[in-house]
Amino acid sequence: MIYDDQPFHSDMIENPNLHQKIIDALPIPIFYRNINGIYIATNKAHENFIGLKKEEIIGKTVFDVQPQDIAEMYARRDQELVDSPGDQSYETKFRLSDGSIHDVIFNKAVIRNDESEIIGIVGSIIDITDRKKAERRLEKAKEASVIASAMMHKIRAGIVIVDSDFKVIDSNEGFAKLFGQELEELYETIPGLQGADLQELIPEVVFKMFASLMASGENMLERDLKIQNKLLHISVITIYKNRVVGALIRDMSAPSLVREEIISRTQRVNKKNLETVQKIAFLLGENASQTEELLNSIIQSYKYEEDDN
Repeated sequence: MIYDDQPFHSDMIENPNLHQKIIDALPIPIFYRNINGIYIATNKAHENFIGLKKEEIIGKTVFDVQPQDIAEMYARRDQELVDSPGDQSYETKFRLSDGSIHDVIFNKAVIRNDESEIIGIVGSIIDITDRKKAERRLEKAKEASVIASAMMHKIRAGIVIVDSDFKVIDSNEGFAKLFGQELEELYETIPGLQGADLQELIPEVVFKMFASLMASGENMLERDLKIQNKLLHISVITIYKNRVVGALIRDMSAPSLVREEIISRTQRVNKKNLETVQKIAFLLGENASQTEELLNSIIQSYKYEEDDN
């Protein structure tokens, strides 16, 4: 089928505003600057993006709508395009009228007249600010994950993190050592036991702690359990409510850990009772400071008992 394109060309000649209507309909910011860098055309998306009306853009240069340093860079890239005509695409910064700086991608090309002389540059702008922020957040998250993993694998206590399906996200060697040689051997085969089914790795009583916290979404669940002739202190912690749970497991059978735990728990008990003691001391009047001093001495004696021996 042969189409007659004359009516379309006639419309373009009879209705010069049709050009503007076409580019205004496009959702991407578009502009046209002449060879002298003066804005000759813009569309609605471009106006909205930079926060200026058409009459505030047309007849101006980038030096009128952007800071000096950014405008100089634009002018330099425009000159590069004129010197080496073709398609030009690059990532840069763009300041909006509210002062905010956005990450954008410019796509530009030269415009020629009927004599093939370059008469200007047409360009489009793609705002990638949100994408760049997401990339930076992802990069920081990856860095934090690497650091956390490195730290986790250096801690002597057992650590394991699982998802809502109770599949292991990561664990350390200390965790594997707490539950027998078979689990240690599996750890050597599967780094961090990643992807392993938690229920198959630990006793049912311990698994129920994970299941309970995952279902309830509470912050933490703690218990002392005797397993395989070991006294284990298990702290199961919510990392992401109902989605990710982790646990810190310590073998309280080790003498050094027993001492540390006794000191820690003694300090917690004394801290809770401190307010009561202070009230009693207040009733004792002049003996108040001496009573508090005595309490602090008791706490310190627990803390530094080993150093004195």
